[in-house]
Amino acid sequence: MPSKTSVALVTGAAGFIGSALVRALRMSGLRVIALDTQPCLADGVEDVIVADITTAGVVEDAFRREPAVVFHLAARTSVLQSTKDPDGSYQVNVAATQRLLECARQGGTRQIVMASTNAVVGATDEIISETTPLRPLTPYGATKAAAEMLGSAYSSAYDMAVAAVRLTNVYGPGMLGKDTFVIRLLRAAADGRPVTIYGDGLQERDYLYVDDALKAFLLAWRCEVSGPLTVGTERSTSVLDLCQLAERVTGQTIEMDHVAAPPGEMRAVRVDTARARSLGFRPTTGLSDGLAATWTRVNPPRVPVA
Repeated sequence: MPSKTSVALVTGAAGFIGSALVRALRMSGLRVIALDTQPCLADGVEDVIVADITTAGVVEDAFRREPAVVFHLAARTSVLQSTKDPDGSYQVNVAATQRLLECARQGGTRQIVMASTNAVVGATDEIISETTPLRPLTPYGATKAAAEMLGSAYSSAYDMAVAAVRLTNVYGPGMLGKDTFVIRLLRAAADGRPVTIYGDGLQERDYLYVDDALKAFLLAWRCEVSGPLTVGTERSTSVLDLCQLAERVTGQTIEMDHVAAPPGEMRAVRVDTARARSLGFRPTTGLSDGLAATWTRVNPPRVPVA
């Protein structure tokens, strides 16, 4: 059996970011235990647990492999779904996280890197950093804030390094199965149909390419970060400007259908990544290049039939 220091447990391993993280960890020489409700298809992963993280005994079974580090990405990430089923979001995002932290404590795993979100701070006119007060607007944001608080408690009480990587809007070629604005926008361009815009479209978001998000997770692991770590590009873009950029990237005209914004819609997301930058974090993929790479997966070039 490989030594404990060479083993990483990844929850949510079959997801958009999780599958990319599994590949990156494999390239770093780690053996990966992949836990998800769907099989992880990354090359070289032999230890796959296909199960719901909320099912009794699943987390305990994963820790019998004695991972040295856990990358916890399993979550319900839909804001709208959390408003319809807050208890379901709680069970996955909070109860399962607490069980994972407790199994780590009992099993001697001292390092956890969790995926979190700027949604924990809610609406604010401030530039978001690790010290911004937590005032979530939705059950989703509240469950992620609760998970962060559990991580903080375990870090302090049990001398564990529990990092919460607060992601902005992550996008990239592997996100085709997700229901996010970037993918809806590019599919609208491919299909020649309108894209739905909430409100006036002037709300701003920080769009982070998936490869740059991976850098943050690997950095949190290698630097043994504890507490929140805000990551993003520090360049926020309005929805309307993103639509115009998508038109230039795709060469398509995209019609916009404006509808009322749902409850919990944040007006602007602007982040300060000073802590991450002090550890060496540097995003390198610009929004135009990232959209172009994603577009080639949404609308691949057609090969002429001979």
